[in-house]
Amino acid sequence: MKKKIKIFTDGSCLGNPGPGGYGILIFGDGLYKEISNGYYFTTNNRMELLAAIIALESLEDIYNITLNTDSNYLRYGITKWIQFWKQNDWKTKRNKPVKNIDLWKQLDSLIKKHLVHWNWIKGHTNYTEHDRCDLLARLAAENPSTVDIKYRKC
Repeated sequence: MKKKIKIFTDGSCLGNPGPGGYGILIFGDGLYKEISNGYYFTTNNRMELLAAIIALESLEDIYNITLNTDSNYLRYGITKWIQFWKQNDWKTKRNKPVKNIDLWKQLDSLIKKHLVHWNWIKGHTNYTEHDRCDLLARLAAENPSTVDIKYRKC
């Protein structure tokens, strides 16, 4: 049986595009991590995706995960839209290239290792763990240190 943990993630962007950051909180089964990083120029959606990716990459063991996000883009993208995109050679219903394809492919690969339950929570509603992620993401966006080399303004 896989160990159970909870992950909370959030992305932030000061302008969209603009400086951005992500915040992550992971806990359960004796594990506690806070992770954040800021980028000089990116988008909010990239930060939401990257938060989930970094969270999953940081895990050494295999887990049963409840991943909490306030991003419907992330939640619907990974639970609904991605199957169509993959079958349609990473094109949308309008036959346009999927945005953030580099991150979607990375996330798709990472979730195969774990059992992930995607849980949407409403942002900015005094949810302690999510508020912590929001703060980490905003502070990271205000103090960027990394270049999002894959970001291309669309």
